[in-house]
Amino acid sequence: MISKGIRGAITVDNNSKEALKEATLELLLEMFMQYCIEPPLSMGGVSESDGGICNNSTENISHIIFTTTNDLNAEFPAKFARLDMGLKDTAMMCFHELDVPNSLPMCLRILIVLNCEENFIPKFVYLKGAESLRKHISMLENQA
Repeated sequence: MISKGIRGAITVDNNSKEALKEATLELLLEMFMQYCIEPPLSMGGVSESDGGICNNSTENISHIIFTTTNDLNAEFPAKFARLDMGLKDTAMMCFHELDVPNSLPMCLRILIVLNCEENFIPKFVYLKGAESLRKHISMLENQA
């Protein structure tokens, strides 16, 4: 097995605990569904991507890194992953992004580092206003 990162991002409606919780859980659940990772607390069923029922476990997660732009500081996103999704045994850290001029505001990003097979190909999840980040990444990939 090797480790690969799965990126995701979502914009948050406002700097409140409730908005951060909603965005954190929405993004994590979408990432878990896309990669067929069954959370410890059943929160949304089993994904059937790639034509079959997936059975990845949170035990395959090495760690999760949460970052927010400086305008989001009402709560730690990892708190919601622990309390609401049951990820009590997963190493998690929260950080602020670099404060780059003209960058996307009110943005939560998540990096899940997953222990997986070498042929695993990550697909990234960008929701709400963060979909604009994907366009920038696509342009960079096309230049390579």
